[in-house]
Amino acid sequence: MRINFGFYIICFALYALSAQADIVKVVDGDSLEIGLRRIRLDGIDAPEFAQICQTSDGKDYDCGLKALHYLEKLTDGKEIDCRCLEQKDRYQRDICECFAENISLNQAMVSAGWAVAYRSKTYLSQEKEAVQNKSGIWQGKHMRPAIYRILYQNKQTTKIAP
Repeated sequence: MRINFGFYIICFALYALSAQADIVKVVDGDSLEIGLRRIRLDGIDAPEFAQICQTSDGKDYDCGLKALHYLEKLTDGKEIDCRCLEQKDRYQRDICECFAENISLNQAMVSAGWAVAYRSKTYLSQEKEAVQNKSGIWQGKHMRPAIYRILYQNKQTTKIAP
């Protein structure tokens, strides 16, 4: 009896681990976790989680949160397939182009205006189209996420002398 009970516990644990490997968690508008794997979407940069943008009439809104929610909508209930570069980013995340049912998440985020083309010319035409359509962050004023990070990090690390 003990052998069978132990066997069932091991099988259940292995099943739970394998099921966890397929769970997709959207971290922000350009980052995912699939199981224990951390992924940065290649060639795009989305507003930071706490970033605020403005609508065309000057009203503040949580553009970082909107970007996260849009990526959640793209991935919800779908199997995600990622094609990754060999190198990792400075946070040791895989750098990938990811697909949900053959739709490039990277391209879709830029096309919808919830990310900008970043360190690559790959998504410049999608960004241009989003700008023309005033989609996502292009509907009003925003700060490029890379600039926002620099300013935000400076606030966090700058010490005021007594």
